[in-house]
Amino acid sequence: REDVGAVGVRLYDKDATIQHAGRGVTGLVAGHLNHGLPKGDYGYFALCDAEQNLSAVTAACMMTKKSIYDAVGGFTEDLAVAFNDVDFCLKIRDLDKLIVYTPEVELFHYESISRGYENTPEKRERFQKEYAYMNARWATYYTEGDPYKNQNFNAIEPYNMYYSL
Repeated sequence: REDVGAVGVRLYDKDATIQHAGRGVTGLVAGHLNHGLPKGDYGYFALCDAEQNLSAVTAACMMTKKSIYDAVGGFTEDLAVAFNDVDFCLKIRDLDKLIVYTPEVELFHYESISRGYENTPEKRERFQKEYAYMNARWATYYTEGDPYKNQNFNAIEPYNMYYSL
């Protein structure tokens, strides 16, 4: 579809709990929707099992056209590790293109195995710089809210399992 800029999928951790089912923009940059739900639990109103438009999806498994990638300038190099996928999706949204989550593709993703965790002073410093970049670049999302997030739901940080009342 010409109105779609990128599509993301449902990813599981090695224990078969949901790692990614789309991303929501929150006060802590972005959260993984329905994180931690067991496989087969589709969350509030089965939204985890519904194809839907969201503000972002994870780049761990994302599809986009080369023309869209080029139009937004690809991934932002200032975001070496954290939030580069969220930034990329928000740039696509600035083109008035949709970001679509589809649950019809399911994969296991062993996050952080190759790069490790934010557990050294250097990694924490890099993370804080990337966090600050996102808050400055996309301040409107933090002041006005994620247009795809129902404001009547709770935002439980940092995993944004916002489909619980």
